[in-house]
Amino acid sequence: MIDFKSTLKMAIVSLKINKMRSMLTSLGIIIGVSAVIIMLAVGSGASAKIAKDMESMGSNLLMIRSSSATSGGVRMGSGTKPTLTLKDAEAIEKLANGVLMVAPYTAQAKQLTYGNQNWSTSVAGTTASYLHIRNYEIVDGRNFIPEDIKNNTKVAIIGNTVATELFGDMDPINKTMRIGNVPFKVIGLLKIKGENGMGMDQDDLVFIPITTAQKKVFGTDFPGSVKMINVKAISEETLDIAQNDIHDILRRRHNIGKTQDDDYEIRNLAEMQETIKSSAQTMSILLGAIASVSLLVGGIGIMNIMLVSVTERTKEIGIRMAIGATASDIRIQFLIESFLLSIIGGLIGIVVGVAGAELIHILTQMNILISSFSIILSLTVSGLIGVFAGFYPAYKASLLNPIDALRYE
Repeated sequence: MIDFKSTLKMAIVSLKINKMRSMLTSLGIIIGVSAVIIMLAVGSGASAKIAKDMESMGSNLLMIRSSSATSGGVRMGSGTKPTLTLKDAEAIEKLANGVLMVAPYTAQAKQLTYGNQNWSTSVAGTTASYLHIRNYEIVDGRNFIPEDIKNNTKVAIIGNTVATELFGDMDPINKTMRIGNVPFKVIGLLKIKGENGMGMDQDDLVFIPITTAQKKVFGTDFPGSVKMINVKAISEETLDIAQNDIHDILRRRHNIGKTQDDDYEIRNLAEMQETIKSSAQTMSILLGAIASVSLLVGGIGIMNIMLVSVTERTKEIGIRMAIGATASDIRIQFLIESFLLSIIGGLIGIVVGVAGAELIHILTQMNILISSFSIILSLTVSGLIGVFAGFYPAYKASLLNPIDALRYE
């Protein structure tokens, strides 16, 4: 019967005798585990950041844009040909199935002034629904009301960046600022969103009623036209129904023949979001897989050292067998040594990996996410690698003939 306790003690003593070799043997596992944790932290952090950005954009969204204009045979890009109108948005809201909310949208860069302060930013004309569709929250003041849209009221809802640049520490609500030369009363302040995945400040903007934007701020050669119509479906299941209905409604309203191309584009943001999330997850898995290679290399290093150790300790093995140790005792001792080297290396690697991930965050401000799953996985894999790496050396050691081992020099 195997005396596990005494075998464990002998394995520990053997590792202590060769401290430098043991440390160098564990180095491959330390590097492998720390690399896996750092890579997964970076990948998971990027995925979490993307998911947060997607959430801030809203869910179950359809974005309808005017098609591209053509000048001299050159296509100018989507939205350059004004084919969408407020009437289109109203028709979609009334007639399309599966639609929860609709918000027309048009925007331009404008200069803002308050007292002796000025700031240039994007001014967007839209309706109250847009804030709900794109997950904007008002922390102070109010949203637009139907009368604001109907009466072309000169009121504005501003982001935190605009509030800071124009009003400093003052409460901006009910203050009057100018957009261009037109005075606007601030009626709402948006909750801070921060930067999106492309580094754009989501708080550097101003919302005004769509009708006010068209008639008093922007001006247009095409009255009633809008750059975009945002549609929120009731649920993910009704997105396709809503998209098909919108397609039929716009073709009828724009008198597009069966053989003619659409003069608008419908983009399903849910599909785009899923594609981006899937790509981020794939990248995270890829980073983890690349880092795992170093774990495998560390396991091979342990196997090599253990094989060398068998050769160096042939006489020791012979003495143990001569005084009663069985082949199983020898196998277990070498497996325990290999396992301990991997586990100790894994624990040190976890500390190094967590510290490295935090250091990357501090130095680069990169979003990282260290999960308990990655830590447990790395430690488990390092232990398994230790067992597998030590199996052949242990098996080889157990096959030694005691007499030949005693004679070995």
